[in-house]
Amino acid sequence: MWESSFAVQVYLAVGSTDMRKQINSLSILVEQSMELDPFSGSVFVFCNRKRSTVKALYWERNGFCLWQKRLERERFRWPETTEEVMRISPRELRWLLDGLEVVQGSAHRQLQYTSVT
Repeated sequence: MWESSFAVQVYLAVGSTDMRKQINSLSILVEQSMELDPFSGSVFVFCNRKRSTVKALYWERNGFCLWQKRLERERFRWPETTEEVMRISPRELRWLLDGLEVVQGSAHRQLQYTSVT
């Protein structure tokens, strides 16, 4: 499943999405509006205007999967940005689904090395 893989790409459709949309409409949205490949194995995440429902669409081997979470009382802390599409890590998606901000200001910086010597 996509949650356990650190190699998977996660893309947020920033702004609100009509949650009546299902697999066909969301995959068209990914391809045309987000200009991404819905068959790539990436996870595409959408949120409604009230910030109470999130849907995640992804391709798995031979078909699309659509995952949904609806909050009963709280609201998701959906990012406010001028970008239409935001790339985040699977860990940041987990934070978002748990009610945290996507960007945590006090986290350790990720380091990138090219050699151990």
